[in-house]
Amino acid sequence: MHWMRKIGRLSVLAATAGGAIAGYVIASEENRKTALASWTTGYTPSVKWDWNWDRRGVHSLVKPPKSKGDENNNNLDGHDDRYEKVRPTASRHLIFIRHGQYNLEGPTDHERYLTSLGREQAALTGLRLQELTYPYSRVVYSTMTRATETAEIILKKLENVEVIERCDLLREGAPIPPEPPIGSWKPEMHKFYADGARIEAAFRKYIHRAPASQEKDSYEVFVCHANVIRYFVCRALQLPPEAWLRLTLHNGSITHLVVRPDGRVGLWQLGECGYMPPEKLSRT
Repeated sequence: MHWMRKIGRLSVLAATAGGAIAGYVIASEENRKTALASWTTGYTPSVKWDWNWDRRGVHSLVKPPKSKGDENNNNLDGHDDRYEKVRPTASRHLIFIRHGQYNLEGPTDHERYLTSLGREQAALTGLRLQELTYPYSRVVYSTMTRATETAEIILKKLENVEVIERCDLLREGAPIPPEPPIGSWKPEMHKFYADGARIEAAFRKYIHRAPASQEKDSYEVFVCHANVIRYFVCRALQLPPEAWLRLTLHNGSITHLVVRPDGRVGLWQLGECGYMPPEKLSRT
């Protein structure tokens, strides 16, 4: 009888353990079937992508027809054909270069020229662009001294650039009050009103999808400033533009945006400077 009582107790223990294991397996199966929401938004994006952010989607480029379609919703005036005529097929690669280190003690822009290190940084960046062997079709640079000198050094490394332009819209400035604010940098509000409108105008002028007439992917270089580039990145990726000051760019670094024909935008590089030796890096 004693041995039967032992068997009984072992049976109870086995049943209890078996039940626990079965419960764990069932719970595990349930967990695998349930997609837990992350800390962000779960199943629904917090902000939907605006496919017509540059106002160059095909529906913005073609005048709506006055006539209606037939019973099958087919346009009777060839309207769909006109969509295809303005539909982009090529991508635009926009490569932004921050100027090299410059003389911070200069009271005027003319005296804020590149330091010897800044000139070395510009040369290294020009060599990097040369090594990438992209077919650069255009170089646009800010009219401020440090950006102009950087562009001139870079252009010595590039050949067969078809278009070279200077642009006042790309000058450094205060694009939008940053969030969170930084106590060490507090421009007057009138600076944001003036500079912000100018930098936004530069964004609209240069950041957009290719026209339908462009048959091949293009590669364009813009030599300008950290605030301008950081604002462009936030705007192009449809991130809060006030987040621009959370990003940091080294002098002479490369930021590479790609605008696809359908309006999608990708960031290939942000502030790339790994091609520079550590002793050549600066963020002034």
